[in-house]
Amino acid sequence: MRRFSGSELVLATHNQGKADEFAALLAPLGIKVRTAGELGLAVPDETEPDFVGNARIKAHAAAKATGKPALADDSGITIDALNGAPGVYTADWAETPKGRDFMLAMEKAWALSQEAGHEPPFLAQFRCTLVLAWPDGHDVVFEGSIEGDLVWPPRGALGHGYDPMFRPLGQELTFAEMTDAQKNAISHRAVAIALLMRSCFT
Repeated sequence: MRRFSGSELVLATHNQGKADEFAALLAPLGIKVRTAGELGLAVPDETEPDFVGNARIKAHAAAKATGKPALADDSGITIDALNGAPGVYTADWAETPKGRDFMLAMEKAWALSQEAGHEPPFLAQFRCTLVLAWPDGHDVVFEGSIEGDLVWPPRGALGHGYDPMFRPLGQELTFAEMTDAQKNAISHRAVAIALLMRSCFT
């Protein structure tokens, strides 16, 4: 397993919510995080059918463009009643001509789960795949997930994406009702980050 050396890491995302989560999780290591968005990098086409493939596309594109190690995440929600959908299309379900509308995406997820003929609870998982890539083409992959179920109506205003409708297993609060510290202690992204840190940073 290759170790990360240096004090700056490119985060291959234009999503400020993800950027904030990663910055908080990596801060204890003293690593400065710069995002693809702030560096003005183009958004590569995500053409793979799975999380790891799309994370690889983003990580390698950013590493090649900057000449620095780059970390990319591809993540989303999978719903058992929908045979794992939306999966890699998690963000696509929120696309509208005026930008992303995650309330619309959550309404779709809830309606389709009901139409599938299942009764609540609708079991679901948030999944995160991380790829750390170097400019020479080497990469490492880490995956994390968290089990939970969907709630309706959505609750909370502290998260992003589908957070207001996702309640982790054994918790009363949705992700969007949790503080950053509460969410980062258990999230799919935190699980993947912990594996990454143990393997490449500590």
